[in-house]
Amino acid sequence: MPKDLLLVRAQGLWQELASAPVSFGAAGEVSVVVSPQSRFCPPGWVGIVLLGGAAIVTAPSEEAAARIRKAVVELPADELTDPEAVGKVLPIGEVLGPAALAYVAADGFRPSASAELRVEELPADHASLDALEQAAGAEDVGEAGLADITSPAFVLRVDGQVVAAAGYRAWPSSTAHVSVLTSPDWRGKGLARATGSAAVRYALAQDLLPQWRARIPASRKAAIALGFSELGFQLSIQPA
Repeated sequence: MPKDLLLVRAQGLWQELASAPVSFGAAGEVSVVVSPQSRFCPPGWVGIVLLGGAAIVTAPSEEAAARIRKAVVELPADELTDPEAVGKVLPIGEVLGPAALAYVAADGFRPSASAELRVEELPADHASLDALEQAAGAEDVGEAGLADITSPAFVLRVDGQVVAAAGYRAWPSSTAHVSVLTSPDWRGKGLARATGSAAVRYALAQDLLPQWRARIPASRKAAIALGFSELGFQLSIQPA
């Protein structure tokens, strides 16, 4: 699939998640909309998504939207997902992100080819995943979102213990939101790529668009190794 068609699909997803009529403009344009029900961010927060150089912003109220519209006049669209840059033009509190948004189509997918890593398929709620989540810790578990997957879990074991797992949660617009989690002791060994590859292959077989959202550089590298293209970023900010 050409990159521009991938971008159109990705933008369509986030326009739907905005939960209010809004669309991405041309590169460099910023569209701000009032949407208390936005699925970009926690309730009461401001959600920002930059794709293809254009941004859409959801605000929790008319007052917040007016402040944002005034502030973004001073800020290029491609800096809207930089917390430091946003903080210079808009009072902000807590921040979530930024996270890179990457996508892949079947013709661009580069599956993991490691013959040494045997990926096993398990039900999403299999008890074997509990030990992995305990080893990873609450912060990494929350970041990965493995507990929310609706697909099977694709796992790797060492001495019977699951040390890496991946799957995806079904999102709107026929999107598969990929989740990957690796035990801290086993990171940097290609396990995220191997399990993520199995999850992406499964998603593509269901005619879904895989989305890999990542904040951590190692996770971003794993996605790119599998053929994903980074098309933009997401940032959520709590108004001060």
